Amino acid sequence: MNEFLETVSYADDDLTLPAIAVVVIGRNEGQRLIDCLASLASYAGRTVYVDSGSTDGSCEAARRFGVQVVELDMKQPFTAARARNAGYRELCTKWPDTRYVQFVDGDCRVDDDWIATAWRFMATRPDVAIVFGRRRESHPDHSVYNQLCDREWDGPPGDVMECGGDIFGRVQALDAAGGYRASLIAGEEPELCVRLRELGWKIWRLDHEMTLHDANMTTIRQWWQRNRRAGHAFAEVASLHWQSPQGIWKRSFLRTVSWGGVLPVVALAGALVHPAALVLLLLYPLQMVRIAARDGFSIEGWRHGFFGVLGKFAEFHGAATWMFRRLIGQREKLIEYK
Repeated sequence: MNEFLETVSYADDDLTLPAIAVVVIGRNEGQRLIDCLASLASYAGRTVYVDSGSTDGSCEAARRFGVQVVELDMKQPFTAARARNAGYRELCTKWPDTRYVQFVDGDCRVDDDWIATAWRFMATRPDVAIVFGRRRESHPDHSVYNQLCDREWDGPPGDVMECGGDIFGRVQALDAAGGYRASLIAGEEPELCVRLRELGWKIWRLDHEMTLHDANMTTIRQWWQRNRRAGHAFAEVASLHWQSPQGIWKRSFLRTVSWGGVLPVVALAGALVHPAALVLLLLYPLQMVRIAARDGFSIEGWRHGFFGVLGKFAEFHGAATWMFRRLIGQREKLIEYK
């Protein structure tokens, strides 16, 4: 255990550290998992790795780091939410003194100063349930899709509506909210944020480096799958909290349906009556121009505009599939992009 954890005491509950634990989740992450656990070596004695059916020796690699390993029952559907809940239950059982937990995806490396920085902030803000920092793509130069990921994770610091998978959370708040909704195949983190905010907690983004992520997206198919998963999440999470004032993703879901489904259907159906209806399709390039203008028509702005518009079709694919499966009473399977 590192020196920081041995010498600092909590300001909000007057318990002496170490009382921070770590949950890492993964499936067939290979070297990425090894790099992740290496970045958490100082916390190995209070780390749980949850494996979702890996076949690449991930569990054995994790055990060599001295962390606790939980292997999920392969008879039940895998979800990241289910994995995080399993890791959380394990650490609460083994280390009941835990007051804060760092959740990390197995394809991420944690910044050396992040956990200490996150704790210092949380110790002064008893109203905050979750804090997170800047997640960066480790190889943005490898593909345009990696670059899009890196941009997606950027944002201004402060009180925010939602978080991603890498978070530093307060056990008191997570217990009150009941953890992640295990049935969700995507969007489980923002959905948890909705329930936390309904209980009066805040979600906070810090202007500090947190993790390096390896998306490893090199094909448009991977990018499409990732956006399809986002569309599925927009639809399902929005439906769960449609009436809640704390709800999220209503606008995202409606934009996805409008741009990815309604507009092309109306244009093409209208063209059967009069070809002039096809002029509606000009809204797509106009939207690209509008998005590019935000970045002063830079190359990055045009790239963001093009993929931002194209992505609506992938998102609609995911949202429409979720709506259809819900109608016939079926669950969508895990949507993976790598």
